[in-house]
Amino acid sequence: MVQRWRDVARASGLASPDGSARPTIFAEMTALAQRTGAANLGQGFPDSDGPAWVRDIAAAAIRNGVNQYPPGRGTPELRHAIAAHQLRHYGIELDPEREVLVTAGATEAIAAAVLALAGPGDEVVTLEPFYDSHAAAIAMAGATHVTVPLTPDPDGFRLDTAALDTAVSPRTSIIIVNTPHNPTGTVLSSRELQLIAAAAQRANALIITDEVYEHLTFDGVAHTPIATLPGMAARTLTVSSAGKTFSLTGWKIGWITGPAELIEAVTAIKQFLTYSGGAPFQPAIARALIDGDADIAALRDSLSTRRDLLAAGLRNAGFDLIMPAGTYFVCADARPFLSDGDDGAAFARALPERVGVAAVPVSAFCREASTASQALAPWVRFTFVKDERTLRTAVERLRGLERTRGAVQR
Repeated sequence: MVQRWRDVARASGLASPDGSARPTIFAEMTALAQRTGAANLGQGFPDSDGPAWVRDIAAAAIRNGVNQYPPGRGTPELRHAIAAHQLRHYGIELDPEREVLVTAGATEAIAAAVLALAGPGDEVVTLEPFYDSHAAAIAMAGATHVTVPLTPDPDGFRLDTAALDTAVSPRTSIIIVNTPHNPTGTVLSSRELQLIAAAAQRANALIITDEVYEHLTFDGVAHTPIATLPGMAARTLTVSSAGKTFSLTGWKIGWITGPAELIEAVTAIKQFLTYSGGAPFQPAIARALIDGDADIAALRDSLSTRRDLLAAGLRNAGFDLIMPAGTYFVCADARPFLSDGDDGAAFARALPERVGVAAVPVSAFCREASTASQALAPWVRFTFVKDERTLRTAVERLRGLERTRGAVQR
């Protein structure tokens, strides 16, 4: 059994060739930043805590004895608040008793859904680059991971529609959609969502949609849940969380919503993962979802300003980049700074020592030797969720980068 896991883990990138656990790229770059004193623009967690009034509710819950197991499906208060949120923002009607499940963050929701609904012989399609936990969940389920590239162009990272048609087949059991998208910051357009929906319907596949950055979009770009498209509610599981929306990533309060029979299947797996958790945080997030719209708007405005600050600094340093429409991240092309034989991964690993800034290579979000990994090999991802002082420090340090003689620029 151990050997089987090692084989699966190596094939999926979850383990090193010797079978040992491989640290995530985020852990690697954060450790490097700490060792060198670099400004850490690699790992996407906020420098500041979420709204004080939300934290006060959780603190009061702890003092008042809300410290034991909450219900396995989540407290009724939170499940009703999630249903109300989906109705208010998107017109999605949910039964909070049967169509809402609270999870230990979005990561558990996605893992439980994939484990419940896919297995050996099934194919699970994702966008590429992809958030690393998506690949891990597919590997743990024993399913086959198939990808569809997002391709950089002047309008952003856009879906390769021809590759979508090839990737989705009768063997496809699930399509995992991530919008707003990590790591690229793209927000899928209505046309792209319609194409994915049509592909799912042709293959009779389910959709799991990771929407944790749903409220963090910029420049008037709107997020559209794929569950709102005609015919898609019945085949879509929607995942989100409070971590990004309220800058409370350590609370690990997430949720998954959708048809009752699919939620029942996910619950059957989830109950043997964490069962339940976050008892004092659940009433706080319930209130935040109801009364926290102003806090969300303030965070979105602040992130937009910080995005502009970082993007301008990267351009002034000599990077080419694609302006993100959402999330915490800017992807930049490092080719002006690469020597022969180097790529974005080598650049990212050298950058903390070179100028005192940490980033993450975009290839870490791709399958090894895939078309997308080759196309994005020179690219690196920087986060702008850090405080303004950290961003200004990073921008100033990046100005010290020297371009490689003869480097190719886009």
